[in-house]
Amino acid sequence: MSATTPFDLTSFLAARTALVNHALDRFLPSEATRPATIHKAMRYSLFAGGKRMRPALCLAAAEACGGNPKHALPPACAVECIHTYSLIHDDLPAMDNDDYRRGKPTSHKVFGDGIAVLAGDALLTQAFEIAAQCEPFPRYPREKIILEIARASGSLQLIAGQVADLEAEGRNISEAELKYIHERKTSALLCCSVRLGGMSANCTPAQLRALTDFGRRVGLAFQVIDDILDVTQTSAQLGKTAGKDTRARKATYPAVVGLEKSRKIAKQLTARAFAALKIFRGRAVALEALAEFLLQREK
Repeated sequence: MSATTPFDLTSFLAARTALVNHALDRFLPSEATRPATIHKAMRYSLFAGGKRMRPALCLAAAEACGGNPKHALPPACAVECIHTYSLIHDDLPAMDNDDYRRGKPTSHKVFGDGIAVLAGDALLTQAFEIAAQCEPFPRYPREKIILEIARASGSLQLIAGQVADLEAEGRNISEAELKYIHERKTSALLCCSVRLGGMSANCTPAQLRALTDFGRRVGLAFQVIDDILDVTQTSAQLGKTAGKDTRARKATYPAVVGLEKSRKIAKQLTARAFAALKIFRGRAVALEALAEFLLQREK
């Protein structure tokens, strides 16, 4: 980042959030559309006040590659629908059994377990409907965009992480096993977001490799920080139940390697993520600022 022209991340996030919210509102059926209950539930969680970090990363990656952010909107919105569906299901009594998300009662607390399951299912399906409306790009036709999303959210990545996370509860696992969980449960979709942004800008293979490296490292650092926050912040600060991972004996970085080593790992990952952006020669300031923001949530 240039020392003479500091990047205004607050303005960037506000503008991109407004852009994404407007697009999501357009892509989703209205609350009045029959059956109204499911559309209310979908919108309740999707518009619950999230920071739109994954869409922001997608749009920032597109800009780093010289693309038009509007072309990145459909994949950005698709990823946010998948992220929201995963949160709805993650909060269910059969999974993490959480009562609050983003400072509000979780979907199943408001609509009941059955509608919450269906709202998650509907958002996952909606993601592919949105992705099918992407502009085709010379290097990345529409089917590649859809395949990218399917792989990141399928049984080898996002779902694999959730399964491994469930199976690790109450067990002593290795750092390697924990990394496997976090790389899939969190990093896969963050990485997918920046890759889709690059694809929407018809990025070069070298640029896509750099974005992949960046996304993987930032995604893992993001989850490490999440683990740290669960044991260092209050429920009010987090907007969700603090200390729940510890009480549920879930596999987390502080539990497996300790708090100080967890902080060191997060910092190392982010430093390596910044290094991956050198190929963009100063055009990836938004991605750098977003990575700094994700790392400094603890402060």
